[in-house]
Amino acid sequence: MNKRETLSSRIGFLLMTSGCAIGLGNIWRFPYIAGKYGGGIFLLRYAVCLVVLGFPALVMELAIGRAGRKTLPGALRDLQGRKGRFRWDIPGYFFFFGNLLLLMFYTVVSGWLIDYAFSYATGQMHGDPRALFDALLASFPRQTLGMLIALFLTVAMCFGGVRSSLEKSIKWMMGGLFALMLILCAKALTLPGVGKGLMFFFVPDASRVGNDFFDALVAAMTQAFFTLSIGFGSVALCGSYQRRDRALAPESVWIIVLDTLVAVTAGVIIFCCCASFGVPAAGGPSLIFIALPNVFENLPGGVLWGTVFFLFLAVAAISTLVAVFEALVAFGMDEWGIGRKCCCLLWGGVLAVLSMPCILGFNLWKGFSPLGQGSNILDLEDFVVSDNILPLGALYLTLFVAWKWKKEAFFGEVNTGNGWKFSPRFFFYYRWILPFFIFAVWVIGIVRRFF
Repeated sequence: MNKRETLSSRIGFLLMTSGCAIGLGNIWRFPYIAGKYGGGIFLLRYAVCLVVLGFPALVMELAIGRAGRKTLPGALRDLQGRKGRFRWDIPGYFFFFGNLLLLMFYTVVSGWLIDYAFSYATGQMHGDPRALFDALLASFPRQTLGMLIALFLTVAMCFGGVRSSLEKSIKWMMGGLFALMLILCAKALTLPGVGKGLMFFFVPDASRVGNDFFDALVAAMTQAFFTLSIGFGSVALCGSYQRRDRALAPESVWIIVLDTLVAVTAGVIIFCCCASFGVPAAGGPSLIFIALPNVFENLPGGVLWGTVFFLFLAVAAISTLVAVFEALVAFGMDEWGIGRKCCCLLWGGVLAVLSMPCILGFNLWKGFSPLGQGSNILDLEDFVVSDNILPLGALYLTLFVAWKWKKEAFFGEVNTGNGWKFSPRFFFYYRWILPFFIFAVWVIGIVRRFF
């Protein structure tokens, strides 16, 4: 068994894994997708899809990480053993480097949030929100500065080790995230006319979907799957730091509960604000940077609430940055034998360079449209990660569990420790049903994108 540093507490593991899952997908993407596909009816479908797709996939990747005690490629290599000609770890390297590609644009978007939080705090956010956002995108220095600040904070939190630095940082960040979330939610619920927003978000009404029934179902499946960041090894990394005193199925439930709590609370905040000020909640990706600043502009104390809101978003984004960046650091330590501090500096420097194309795609390289008119480099990077690496990586891990890793070994790992046990009867689900669902989500996503 590979000697591996472990997190000092159960809460540290739950918060680190939740931090990996909780991010802009919960707070940015979830509300506008829910708004587009009918509010309460989407929320109901999303909850079902979390059970059908999210839970078994999360248990699976945590088990691979904890059993292997390495990052994803090393864990697959060790768990495979010497039998068989096919090297399961080789495709694992490809999927694992989805972490790097994710950070190449996630650092940039995190920098936007830091810039907005600072701009609100210093009273600079006055005027047309669209013009203000366009000015940020057009400014190479502002975007670069925000990205470097986000990257510096991420490197600093991973620099000192798992227990002494990473775990403590995650606890403070997640604690701050939940505190800011509760403050914003309490404020949102005091706004006039919020009942309409709450009814829309929580009461299922199939008539709101109209002719988009199939698209709405696929969107719920995709959101449930992607929100947990399954498929490229960051969750497996969290599992590799977990102690073996708790069974994985109940821990996975807690992680999903925390992840969903943040998404639903973000939905309450945004739907209440939109209902109170007549802003369309299905405003797409521009909802946060253009539509909601209109709300803060007309809200008493809007400067304060805008600062708190974008600080909330920045903390959520950096929590994901830290968890995913730690996967790269651990990879360098496991595979290359490099010390932690050198790995942090190495990957920090690499990302500072590789994040530049995303920034340039909004100004100097604005004419480059890789996915058709109106697209940019961020869209391309997000497409490769979200639409391809995540689902195909999860499909690959499911096939590994179902066809290479022995049933007894898998469920033995899942059920080690205290807590209720996951029945081996579900192995049929892992072998035949879950791969079909994941493959269907991937195919439908590609078809919808191009056809």
